Amino acid sequence: MGNSAGRSDFEWVYSDQPHTQRRKEMLAKYPAIKALMRPDPHIKWTVLGLVLVQFLACWLVKGLSWRWLLFWAYAFGGCINHSLTLAIHDISHNTAFGTNFASRNRWFAIFANLPIGVPYATSFKKYHVDHHRYLAGDGLDVDIPTNFEGWFFCTPARKLLWLALQPFFYSLRPLYVNPKAVTRMEILNTLVQLAVNLTIFALWGIKPVIYLLGGTFLGLGLHPISGHFVAEHYLFMKGHETYSYYGPLNWITFNAGYHMEHHDFPSIPGCYLPLVRKIAPEYYDHLPQHHSWVKVLWDFVFEDFLGPYARVKRTYKLAEDRL
Repeated sequence: MGNSAGRSDFEWVYSDQPHTQRRKEMLAKYPAIKALMRPDPHIKWTVLGLVLVQFLACWLVKGLSWRWLLFWAYAFGGCINHSLTLAIHDISHNTAFGTNFASRNRWFAIFANLPIGVPYATSFKKYHVDHHRYLAGDGLDVDIPTNFEGWFFCTPARKLLWLALQPFFYSLRPLYVNPKAVTRMEILNTLVQLAVNLTIFALWGIKPVIYLLGGTFLGLGLHPISGHFVAEHYLFMKGHETYSYYGPLNWITFNAGYHMEHHDFPSIPGCYLPLVRKIAPEYYDHLPQHHSWVKVLWDFVFEDFLGPYARVKRTYKLAEDRL
């Protein structure tokens, strides 16, 4: 069934992730970059606006037919909910209130989570730390697909299905690859989310709830913005495990496309990442980059060398010690 075409394993490497050394070099050469490690002054208001727009949309869609409800969930709600997940990503690096107010950042991420419909923010932060600290780490970085995903989703039709099911794989994969104990904040995140979902249902019925959940699962699945999932770390070119995208979709995704810059400096908010490239262009302009997230998705589906296996993997001592 599996492996009818393309790769049969991950790209195993035996070197450290490149971003740690790049960070040291760039800070030594351009100490002004440190000044960008400060909170984003606008993200609080942007997130507030997006959340309020989605709650207004809940009121507007309550009388729509199911056909139009699903259309607007994909075309409008999907864009906003996906944008909110990327706001949560930025907030997970304490960019809303700064590192001295970690608790405020955690609660604000839970607020940004409300239109998404699924309690996500706290669990994301718990695992995202490992994605940066142990990039491509076997058994540590849950951004890496499982062996089953690589083996089974290897033909164009199956890769298309895999893209459509991305929200399910991203939410379930950590439980298999690197299970961790449930935290108090995760329980609170869940209780707050359930309370809001039930309130929306009590006020306006089931359709607004379906609109929000549909926007999340459609917007994070086979959707143009979802190209960033593949664009960031899949091996479009051998020897390069992180890529940036500098196109217009950055305007609605908190500059998520500046991914090379983000891994070089995770504590710099998305709004300042273009300045990193401007300060140190020789570290970025020569690197391979993406120009279209839609083309990224197209190539992922139809190019044999691309698929869930097209990722770098490395072993960290921490993972070996746990065995």
